[in-house]
Amino acid sequence: MTSDPHSTNRPASFLPPDDPTRNLVIARSDDPNSPHIGLVGDTYTILLTGKDTAGRFCLIDMHIPPGGGPPPHRHDFEESFVILEGEIEATFRGSKSTAVAGQTVHIPANAPHQFRNSSNQPARLLCICAPAGQEEFFSLVGVPVATRTTAPPKLEEKAQAEFRAKAEALAGKYKTEFLQHA
Repeated sequence: MTSDPHSTNRPASFLPPDDPTRNLVIARSDDPNSPHIGLVGDTYTILLTGKDTAGRFCLIDMHIPPGGGPPPHRHDFEESFVILEGEIEATFRGSKSTAVAGQTVHIPANAPHQFRNSSNQPARLLCICAPAGQEEFFSLVGVPVATRTTAPPKLEEKAQAEFRAKAEALAGKYKTEFLQHA
């Protein structure tokens, strides 16, 4: 018995039907209308939000200048970094590794970690967080900047303390914990 690929007598699919309310999204990191967020000296461009992916993941283009990167932390979601340019030093459960352009780093949920650009050149990463939500945290804590590579404003000591307090106040809602050491 031959199967006709054009036959309408197909067995019922194990997949749910297409959701026509969801749209194709084409995002560009250099689009001036994309959200560019300055945070901890880095600049994060939100490419896909949870609204775009039905909450499954978010995608963030990260510009990490020399010396940049977040403090030690952990969170209740998976996180992967595709290094597009430069290199980062990833600290995972206290052990340091260097990842360079062309490599991908995956951080399992709840694992203590941090990354830092310890080189003298900027690094560019694509960050995928699953499920989505981290992009909301970044948007609430960071400050809008003009472009993908615009550095956030330097914060005075009082403003840094206010930033830390705001980040710590929102961390629990976004299932994130800041640590002393990764």
